[in-house]
Amino acid sequence: MATPATGPSVITRRGVLAAAAGSLLLSACGRDGDRENAVTRPTPGHELVIGATLELTGPGAALGVLQERALAITVASLNEKGVAVGNLRRTVRVEVLDNRSDPRLAAQQATELGQRDDVHALLGATLAETSMPVIGVAQKLRLPFVSLAFGDSIAVPLAQRAFIYKVTPDAGDVARRLAQLISAEGLRRVTVLAEEGLHGDSGVRAMRGALRTAEVGLARTVRLPAGNAGLARAAEQAVAARSDGVVVWATAPTSGAAARALRAAGHDGELFFDAGAVADETLDSRNLSAVEGAYAVHPSSLGGSTIANSSAAGRAYRDLVASYIRAHGAYRGFAPYASDALLLISTAARLADSVDRGRLRAYLQNQVTDGLAGLYSFTPIRHSGMDRHSLGVYRVDAGAWNRLS
Repeated sequence: MATPATGPSVITRRGVLAAAAGSLLLSACGRDGDRENAVTRPTPGHELVIGATLELTGPGAALGVLQERALAITVASLNEKGVAVGNLRRTVRVEVLDNRSDPRLAAQQATELGQRDDVHALLGATLAETSMPVIGVAQKLRLPFVSLAFGDSIAVPLAQRAFIYKVTPDAGDVARRLAQLISAEGLRRVTVLAEEGLHGDSGVRAMRGALRTAEVGLARTVRLPAGNAGLARAAEQAVAARSDGVVVWATAPTSGAAARALRAAGHDGELFFDAGAVADETLDSRNLSAVEGAYAVHPSSLGGSTIANSSAAGRAYRDLVASYIRAHGAYRGFAPYASDALLLISTAARLADSVDRGRLRAYLQNQVTDGLAGLYSFTPIRHSGMDRHSLGVYRVDAGAWNRLS
């Protein structure tokens, strides 16, 4: 049985890459250090403007609201000094629009933002279904877009994603870690219960291969319908497979509802979640009894190493958590993907000495940086940048996420 991770820190590939990234940035941008010290306040009248389309209402609000809160904290932090771009220090302005979890509205918002000359980049859309239409707009307008959604098809095929980047972990990396955990727990057969849509499609493909590699049997694959209709029936089908555990591959709030439905259908075995399940809603009182003891694979920002980390990213994450608690009263843990998207764009502007869309795109695809959620390593042939070593294993213990490894 998995136990909480304890003991001294160890040197990992993530640490080596982060150190290398720091060295590369320092050597490549030595004159930026002088500029940082020379200018201490934003230059009036000069901005870095980023449009954000987020699910603040509708089904995606369980994820979108958390990202909006993190984004506001990071904007305020950046604007204490502004972002050094060329000889100026620009104020960061993020225009946040509620897409209501509606793909058509998200596309309309992206079009309106992208057609403005003063908007330099886009971020947002925590759902794959709202991200996909934004991708089409961003590509057409040649506007850098950093997606916060889950689903491997967001960043590929690369020929059709030249201006598109993704900060969430890849399905294959999450599935591999889940399959290794399932095998270590001694389970022989599991059922995969995956939501309909692009995120669920990625999970089904990834889990099938990962379970095969880990020599764990796949008893059955069941798809969760959109909304609550049919949820009980899908759970009954999953339980009927009589497997040792169930992998729920779905974003909140569907993940919590699926856990309740599985327990109501009689499943008393292990539950496993992908990273999309981690949100405040999953640990709501109505879900707690169903998710207690469940496992999740998620970026290390959920707790443990990032909070204890003395690096600049670790300190920034602690500051974000403290600001979040002051503003909202409590912090249960989530990956601040929106904060990292904003930091990636602002870093690209600093390195490019420009807010030109083409130059931002060029510097986005060559960044290696330790963000708040995890380590990112973007290349011209890889626009899904989160490093797999940023993932950790967590379990719900007494209503809170507890890091195991």
